[in-house]
Amino acid sequence: MSENIITYPLIVHLFFSIILMFFWNKVKVQKIVTIIGNFVALGVAIAVFIFTWKNGTHVVNAGNWEAPFGIVFVGDMLSATLILLTAIAGLSVSIFSVISIINARLRFGFFSVYHFLLLGLNGAFLTGDMFNLYVWFEIIIISSFVLISIGGEKNQLEGAVKYFTLNFFGSLIFLTALGVIYGLTGTLNMADVAVKIQQVDNQILIDVCAVLFLTAFAIKSAVFPLNFWLPASYHTPPSAVSAIFAGLLTKVGVYALIRMMTLIFPHDVFLMNVLLVLSVLTIISGSFGAIIQNNIRKVFSFLIICHIGFMIGGLGIFNVLALTGVIFYLIHDIIVKTNLFLIGGLIYRLKSTTNMKNIGGLYKSYPKISLLLLIVLFSLVGVPPLSGFWPKISLFLSSYSTENYWYLGALILGSFITLIVVAKIWSEVFWKNQPELKVSKRFIFFDKLYPIQKWQFVTPIVLLALFSLYIGFGAEHIQSLSERIAEDLYNSQNYIDAVLKP
Repeated sequence: MSENIITYPLIVHLFFSIILMFFWNKVKVQKIVTIIGNFVALGVAIAVFIFTWKNGTHVVNAGNWEAPFGIVFVGDMLSATLILLTAIAGLSVSIFSVISIINARLRFGFFSVYHFLLLGLNGAFLTGDMFNLYVWFEIIIISSFVLISIGGEKNQLEGAVKYFTLNFFGSLIFLTALGVIYGLTGTLNMADVAVKIQQVDNQILIDVCAVLFLTAFAIKSAVFPLNFWLPASYHTPPSAVSAIFAGLLTKVGVYALIRMMTLIFPHDVFLMNVLLVLSVLTIISGSFGAIIQNNIRKVFSFLIICHIGFMIGGLGIFNVLALTGVIFYLIHDIIVKTNLFLIGGLIYRLKSTTNMKNIGGLYKSYPKISLLLLIVLFSLVGVPPLSGFWPKISLFLSSYSTENYWYLGALILGSFITLIVVAKIWSEVFWKNQPELKVSKRFIFFDKLYPIQKWQFVTPIVLLALFSLYIGFGAEHIQSLSERIAEDLYNSQNYIDAVLKP
């Protein structure tokens, strides 16, 4: 049974997605089933993580076709960690969705599609085949397009078109890159490509292929200058949808970059220099985009872009210390960004708007909730000893030791502007007096909800905040995990041997 354990996260979400289709119009049943499904997925993810930690990289060959000829699933510590983070974020967002998504949207199969999205994310993290990575990406795009457009409001459809168009364009580039690399190596198994690409003499074609992959994944992870679709679309759907997008959808692009650049194109000086340049520009564009916004959800969207730059810059340095910082920051970022957009949804419920100019007095009205949200905001900034502080140490040290001063300066600038943005949010949203505001009749006041409904809004934020606190105060455990993953990524031969079994 343990031989196929890494496929269980896929089976769980596929099973619950299908089950939910039988309760299409029974909203209450759907809510119960999806919560149960995400608890099961969390339990399975914990089991996969423990199994991988104890036994190392594990491979499942679908249909018993040996690699590189069959479909292969590979569970290493990076995959297992991301599966666990997906389960944590998925459960938290599902709890928030139960109370925040209106029943009319739930009747369109929201939760069924939601599980398909999580299925696609888990599949992308586990696949060991480049074409199947493309297939999982398409499942993610289709599912996310449905979630971002469900409800059919004008701003949603506008955001959905921008989101889908750019990501579909990225998929076309990805497919083109697959054709080039298949022509060069005759295989699409990642481990097999890693071996055979070293035997290709045409370095120009290899660089062209690398740039195609970089472009495709840069679009999906919102790297400058291909990031304008993100702040134009992530603020349009319900907060629960934005939260899962913010936490995981851009990170699957970062994951693909990490996997390709460490396994297929390691030590490619040209590619690493490109990544460093793009990281600096991404940090700058995201930082200044965030500082001029007044809509909270748009501010958070630009901060996603800014902090993506932190991670791809560490990937560009490409040593164990930098990769450790990248993985640590990835773990922190998934949890915090998911929580930020849940916070955006909660603030909307409290104040009926997300425009900071029209909000105020939150601390005076809700001091306990405000202090809870402050923990998340401080974690975002990286106030010691919270979660955002520790990975920056590795990124600062690696950039300084390798004399990448432009990237170091961008890290400092991005961190400083994040602090300014958080101070602005606290001043505008929490500290100043509430301005007079005309409330929409459609708005459901938080104060009029039953106590159990209020807890359903706050509980997922508390759960993610507690996990962020664990990342910060238990940093030695996360650092140890990140170092182990970084060692595996830097020395990719173990991955190749596990798949090809020499």
